[in-house]
This record gives sequence, C-alpha cells and structure tokens, in this order.
Amino acid sequence: MRRFLQAVILSLVAPVAHADLAVFACESEWGALARALGGERVSVSVATRPHQDPHRIEARPSLIAAMRGADLAMCSGAELEVGWLPLLQRRSGNPAVQDGAPGMFRAAEQVEPLGVPDAVDRSMGDVHPSGNPHVHLDPRRIARIAEAAGARMAELDPDHGDHYRRGTEEFLSEWRAALDRWEDEAETLRGLRVIVHHDNWLYLEDWLGLERVAELEPKPGVPPTPSHIASLRERAGEADVIVHAAYVDPRPARRLSEMTGIPVVELPYTVGGAEQAQDLFGLFEVTLERLTAVAR
Repeated sequence: MRRFLQAVILSLVAPVAHADLAVFACESEWGALARALGGERVSVSVATRPHQDPHRIEARPSLIAAMRGADLAMCSGAELEVGWLPLLQRRSGNPAVQDGAPGMFRAAEQVEPLGVPDAVDRSMGDVHPSGNPHVHLDPRRIARIAEAAGARMAELDPDHGDHYRRGTEEFLSEWRAALDRWEDEAETLRGLRVIVHHDNWLYLEDWLGLERVAELEPKPGVPPTPSHIASLRERAGEADVIVHAAYVDPRPARRLSEMTGIPVVELPYTVGGAEQAQDLFGLFEVTLERLTAVAR
C-alpha cells in the first residue's frame, strides 16, 4: 500500500512529458518515419491501417479531429490521397495543414517521380498525373525524404530544432548502413521477373532491378476479372513470381498460381503489413527475405 501511495504522489508532482509536434500521417510508413526522426518530441496519428487500401479511406470524424490538431501532415502525395485528404483538410479548418502551408508535407514532392504519364484520361483507370505515388518502396528515396522531413520538423518547432536534426542524422546513419547491406543481399534479385497485382511496386522494381511481366488488374485500380487472369496464362510462363500487397485480395494471385505453378509472394507493402515489419527497417528486411527466398 505504501508503494502504491508513493507512486500516486510521484505521478502528481512529477513533470508530465508532452510532445511538441502533433503529426498527422496519411500512411503507416510516414507515421513510422515521423517517430524515427522526432522521437518523444512528436505525437503521431495515422489515418490508414496497414491492411487498408490507401487510395480509398473514409473521412471519418476521428480523422477530421486528428487533422484539426495537427502541426504537420505527412502524406505520400502524387494524388494517392486525392479521394479523401482534401475533404479532411477542408473540414478540419486547420490552416497549418492546407496546401502551400509549411505543415503540409508530401513525400512524392521531395524526390524524382517515376511513371509520369504523357497523358491521362478516365479510360486508363487509376492513373496518377504526377507519377506513381508509392515512393516509400525505394529506400534510396526514403533517405532523401527523411532529410526533407527532418528539416521541416525543425522549421515548425524551432525551439527543438537541434533535436530533430540530431534525430535525422542518427536515422540516416543507420539507414545508409542498412541500405548497403540490403543492396548486397539483393544482388540475386536483379532480373527477377514478376507479375504484380497493382502498379504499386514501381519504385521497388527500380531499386532492385526487377522485371515486370504483367499486372493482375486489367487497368490500375480495376479489380482483376477471371477472363483477364485467364488471358495472362500464356504470358505468365515468363514470370518467376506473382507479387501482391498484404492489403489486397490474395485470391486472384492464387488463382493464377494454380493455373501456372508460379509461386505467390505476399509483401507487407507498408509498416505493419507483416508481423516483423513494425518499422521502416523491418519493412525492407521482410520484403527482401521473402523475395530472395523465391529467387533461391
């Protein structure tokens, strides 16, 4: 009882730690990056869960409230969140996270985009005019995004700028060491021929030198149909593996695998998409482990 009373008294008189920067992360990968750079100085709320399609999120009242209290919003950009983020911005009424404000950070704007189409129309499916938005699947680009994000945090919370700069330097030091190790481990993946479910692996393909053979979706964002899957049977003979994200329906990939005998690999896609992928380091370690197991 005495220890309990002492604990209560200490909890009443001890200073309460609080975050200085409230971060609204559109996706799990950016929530993980914010925590890695800001540590105890940031509080993070994440709009999407790892097993949700980030293209299609409901603008729930809880998300509006989280954005209303945010100092910084970290999102992928390149129209990935175009179906729901503008509504959150408008309904939150928070000037800090509107377009053009320092508190709105879009990762895709910090790096060179891939997959920028020459022209876009509705017949093409879910095509992004600014390029492929899934930039987090290239760890080289993650490094550049981390530099920019750390600088933005220091700008928004100048009283603790040294903290964010130090956190960024520590993260990048560890990240670059991991990147060297991953690239050595991934040497056997160069030229691996893949069939993907959705066009969200472009940056991973670019980093690892993977060769895409086909997509299970007839058009980006259009669910696979039995007829389209059947039409891939002949082309699929050129592939080594069928890849899909943890958040998509695995049945189309399994169906094609049953037709062809090509193995299926589920990749986490984002932080939390697999049990061992609880941070950005784990995301790439699990991804490489699963792909190299097929390559062997």
